[in-house]
Amino acid sequence: MYKTVLVNKDNKIKENFLKKVELIEVKSTEEKDILIEKETYNAYQKLAEFLKEKGIIIGIESAYRSVEYQQQIYDEFVIEYGKDYAEQVVAPVGRSEHHTGLAIDINIKTNGKWQQNHEELFSQEETYKEIHNYLKDFGFILRYPKSKEDVTGYPYEPWHIRYIGKVIAEIIYKNNWTLEEYKNEFSGVIAVNKKQGMTSFDVVNEISHIFGIKKVGHTGTLDPLAEGVLIVAIGKATKIVELLTAEDKEYIAEVKLGLMTDTYDITGKIIREKTVQENIDIKETLKSYQKTYQQEVPIYSAIKVNGKKLYEYARNNKEVQLPKKEVTIKKIELLEETKDTFKFKSLVSKGTYIRSLINDVGNSLNTYATMTSLLRTKQGKINLEATSTLEDIKNNNYRLYMIEEVLDYPVIMVDKDLEFKISNGQKIKNIYNITDKVIFKTNKKVLGIYQVEENNLKVWKNFV
Repeated sequence: MYKTVLVNKDNKIKENFLKKVELIEVKSTEEKDILIEKETYNAYQKLAEFLKEKGIIIGIESAYRSVEYQQQIYDEFVIEYGKDYAEQVVAPVGRSEHHTGLAIDINIKTNGKWQQNHEELFSQEETYKEIHNYLKDFGFILRYPKSKEDVTGYPYEPWHIRYIGKVIAEIIYKNNWTLEEYKNEFSGVIAVNKKQGMTSFDVVNEISHIFGIKKVGHTGTLDPLAEGVLIVAIGKATKIVELLTAEDKEYIAEVKLGLMTDTYDITGKIIREKTVQENIDIKETLKSYQKTYQQEVPIYSAIKVNGKKLYEYARNNKEVQLPKKEVTIKKIELLEETKDTFKFKSLVSKGTYIRSLINDVGNSLNTYATMTSLLRTKQGKINLEATSTLEDIKNNNYRLYMIEEVLDYPVIMVDKDLEFKISNGQKIKNIYNITDKVIFKTNKKVLGIYQVEENNLKVWKNFV
C-alpha cells in the first residue's frame, strides 16, 4: 500500500511514513551517497540494464530527500530564479515525492558526460520519451507528464519517475492517467478464484494491497474451507456491492454422512455420529429441497443477534436462539454418491448457507451430514472460468469488469445535456420505458444508476 502514497501540494507526507520503507545507500551521478527505497532501486537497476542494451546510459541524479534538504533546494531556487518560479517547480517542504524514497530524478549520459542543468536535460527530451515507453514494464510511471500540469500541480518533468509497481504502472500507462487520476478514477470488479484456507477478508486485503486502493469489498462471504468465485469490487464499484451480493450463486459441495460437527463442516468439532442406513434415496431427498423454505442460520456465522455475531456466542458457549431466513434452492442435482458420501450441485438465492442445507438434508435422510468441500462455480453472470487467482492478479494477468458488465440493467449513452443533469443528481423523465434500474454512462465512464419513481427516474447511485 505504501507504494501508492500520494504526496503533492495538497497531501503532506505523514510523519511515520518512513517506518514503512527500507532506505538503502547508493551513489548518485555525482558520486555522492544518497538514499533510495530498496524495492525502487532494484527495479531501477533492471530498467538501467535494459536501457544500456539499447545504448542509453542513465543514472540517479536525486532520490530520497530529507525535509532539510528540500528546504535547501527551495531556498537555492528562490535565490537563483525568484520565489514565483521556485513555487512552480519545487515542492513545498513535506510535500515532495522525494520524501518517500520512491521518486527518482534520472540523468542521461551523453558523450561521456551527465547533463548539468534543466536546459541540458531538456535537450535530451527525445531520449527521455523513448525511456517513458518502457517505464511501466519495470513498475515506474512518469510522474509529471506534459499537459497534466493542472492535475499534478507541476510542470512537465521528463526526468522525474516514480516507482509504483508493475500492476498499477500498467493501468496508469494504459489510461494515460497521473497518480492523482488513478486514485480517483480506478474502479471495477475482479472475479477472484479464492483458494482454500483464506478468508474472504484475506482476499479483500490482498486486492487492496496489490492495487493500493483502500476502498475494496467482496460481494458474498466464502468460508476458509470454500473455494471458487469471489467477486471483489474496487473503488466506486463498491457502491454496487449490495446488487452483486443479491445475485444467485451456484455451488458444488461434497458431503460426509453419519457425522455432525459444531460448524456443519469438516473443520469443526465432531459432536454427533450415526450409522448410515442402507438404500437411502439421496437423489430424491435432494430434489425435495428444490423449493423456498425457512433455513436456520448456522451458529458459526457472522449474522448478528442482539448486537453480537453468532460465532461469538458459540465460542463463549452461550446459548442463543438461531434465526431463520427465507432462502430458495432454485436447482439441485446429485452428481456422485457412495455409501456414506455424496456430491451435488445447486443454484441458490442470496443468503443461503450450503452448510445448513446439507445439515437439513442429513436430517431428512435420518442421519447426520457434514460438508467436506465447497466450490462456488458461479455468481450472477460470472462463472469460475472467468476468475483469476491472486497470483494471476499480482502478475498482471486478470480482467477488470466494468460496472455495466456485471449488472443486468439497460445501459444508456448520454449527451452533454443529460450528462450535466446526471452529474447534478437531477430527476429525469422516464422516456426509456425503464421498469427497474438503468445505467447512464459516457464513452469513458459510468455516471450513475437511476431507478424508477412514478413517471421519473431518480438517482440510486451516483458515480461522478
